[in-house]
Amino acid sequence: MSMRPRISLITLGVDDLARARRFYESGLGWTVSGASNDDVVFVQLGGGVALGLFSRKSLAEDAHLSDSGTGFGGITLAQNLESKAAVDRAMQAALAAGAKVLKAPEDVFWGGYSGYFSDPDGHVWELAWNPFFPLSADGGIALP
Repeated sequence: MSMRPRISLITLGVDDLARARRFYESGLGWTVSGASNDDVVFVQLGGGVALGLFSRKSLAEDAHLSDSGTGFGGITLAQNLESKAAVDRAMQAALAAGAKVLKAPEDVFWGGYSGYFSDPDGHVWELAWNPFFPLSADGGIALP
């Protein structure tokens, strides 16, 4: 039996939960779920996917891993947007909320437009406009 490809929850380990909540909620304007509490924060994303923010130390313990790693973890999170201008606006909002620009938005080799920022805990986000992946009404993509 094969597993159906699906992501239900993306959990980011953070050093300071209150700071991370402020970044995503107040800074980026994302709506925090009522399921959140003092130990975990949830944000409903499109397509039935949720984002969780949880203590980095507690997340490592829960997964039976060491919390000693630093630097690039080999993963990025991405949000596709409807235009180059929307990418620029989203980047400015992230920077105003305390993000660090890693690569300013620019035309890229594959025909789109993208830039990268890191949140206050160093998680890498890409903001992109991809002319080959039209967005649905809820902002999701459907691969061709």
